[in-house]
Amino acid sequence: MDILGLSTSPSSGGAYALILNEVEGNRRLPIIIGTFEAQAIALELEHIKPPRPMTHDLLRNIIQSFSTHVKEVYINDLKEGTFYAKVIYEHDGEDIEQDARPSDAIAVAIRFNSPIYVSKDIVDEAGILSDQEDEEQEAEEIDSTTIHEEPESAEQATETGTPESKLKKLEKNLANAIEKEDYEKAARLRDEIKKMKG
Repeated sequence: MDILGLSTSPSSGGAYALILNEVEGNRRLPIIIGTFEAQAIALELEHIKPPRPMTHDLLRNIIQSFSTHVKEVYINDLKEGTFYAKVIYEHDGEDIEQDARPSDAIAVAIRFNSPIYVSKDIVDEAGILSDQEDEEQEAEEIDSTTIHEEPESAEQATETGTPESKLKKLEKNLANAIEKEDYEKAARLRDEIKKMKG
């Protein structure tokens, strides 16, 4: 995966969505992260050097002082909406895995230009398609003569109608959120759809 960007919305309460993109595919994976971690990632992506080392810069300096480097970051698990990651580094010719939050692992990985991998199961479960063909198909399915007011939340979308119509509304809202690049909302809708599908 590579980093597509960071996204936020006024309703996020200071949280950001870090958007990972499949290098050889058409899916995106939004991961909600905190403001500090988003800043650490953004500064490195923009090649902005703060006057004093930030926490992730300090980690890089310590790792390098032991004549080692981060080989890769692996997002390996997703439990109850929480992502888990491992930082894999080499020491004395041996690969060592260190448990980490994905935001911290990615902030360190970009400082070493290390690859970011995500378990196929996680991408299958939480990934969002971003294929132009699919977007065109979804646009055709929406009746252009009728304008529907978009619910403010996934919960409001499920208040009325049959389970099938609720699911269709949620899926349309998900397509709309992806088109507007509101990945935080897309992640919430994706989770609500998963719950409905059981």
